[in-house]
Amino acid sequence: MKRLFVTILIVVAVLVAALGLAIALGGPGKAPPPMSSINDPFKNVDFSDLPEATYVTARDGTKLAFRAYPAAGGAVKGSVVLLHGSSASSSSMHLMAKGFAAAGYAAYTLDIRGHGKSGTKGHIAYIGQLEDDLEDFVHSTKLAQPSTLAGFSSGGGFVLRFAGSPRQELFSNYLLLSPWISQDAATLRPGSGGWATVGVPRIIAIAVLNGFGMHAFDDLPVVRFAVDERDKGLLTPQYSFALAQNFRPERDYQANIRAIRQTLRVLVGQNDDVSYADRFAAVFKTAGKDVPVTVLPGIDHISLTLDPVAVQAAIAAVESMDHENPNQTMQPTAGRRTNTLSVTPTFPPAAMRALASGG
Repeated sequence: MKRLFVTILIVVAVLVAALGLAIALGGPGKAPPPMSSINDPFKNVDFSDLPEATYVTARDGTKLAFRAYPAAGGAVKGSVVLLHGSSASSSSMHLMAKGFAAAGYAAYTLDIRGHGKSGTKGHIAYIGQLEDDLEDFVHSTKLAQPSTLAGFSSGGGFVLRFAGSPRQELFSNYLLLSPWISQDAATLRPGSGGWATVGVPRIIAIAVLNGFGMHAFDDLPVVRFAVDERDKGLLTPQYSFALAQNFRPERDYQANIRAIRQTLRVLVGQNDDVSYADRFAAVFKTAGKDVPVTVLPGIDHISLTLDPVAVQAAIAAVESMDHENPNQTMQPTAGRRTNTLSVTPTFPPAAMRALASGG
């Protein structure tokens, strides 16, 4: 019995030591070099008409920034809330928000907590705080109905998380723009195409401790992005464990997908350099959902939010969902549905790198 006890102590000591080393030394390495395909497209967009940031107060008292784009014309068709990608802020969705406003939708772009002017960059207090923040925004803002929550890249991943949550009925529809789904999903290119370095050992170790109810290390950095050094004051160069785990789908992303009851669409560029565009439909099919996926020829990851053709495709997707029953339950898939639009997009002047970016 004594020998067994000693053996158990040794095993526990080894495991504790391994976890300690993983947390101390297993963080993300040096940030990858800036990606021209992510940063450069934002250099020339005209931000002279960017709305001023306004604020709502979250339940913890933090001021959360957002930008409002009133609908053009008379009758308002509905509302669209747009979430940016990793590292970015509300300004990166400026052109898409303008497009929705011109089409008759009240549009809003948010600085997700940990980005832009919302909270401390790269940090949140706990996993689940982003859902609380979004609920607080909805309750503080009179969204015209029907309402759509749309997210790009990592923001699309968080939209998927929210769409499969108990709070999903806060929005009528959900639109995923080249969403980041999971490191285990077939859609992800290695290293997100060179956009991020990830401290996998640290993530695993902190996740293990979380399983025992220990959250002392949730604020440590686990992801670094390919952000230009001169832009780090405006963008968010790294994420804590808590933010990285919250700004994405649930770990069991297939269960997340299966839980969705609202209408949902996916839009992706055929030339996406972060994700494999032709694999999205299969990922949803495997999870048992028949989700329409539209693939836009000639569009890459960032131009999905900038090119006029991509913006019009996003508007069309929302309009198609608005014409369906907003509470319609997606039926089990009988086959893959992927639409490829036969259009020739024109790449617009892209936007000031310091105000956008984000994968």
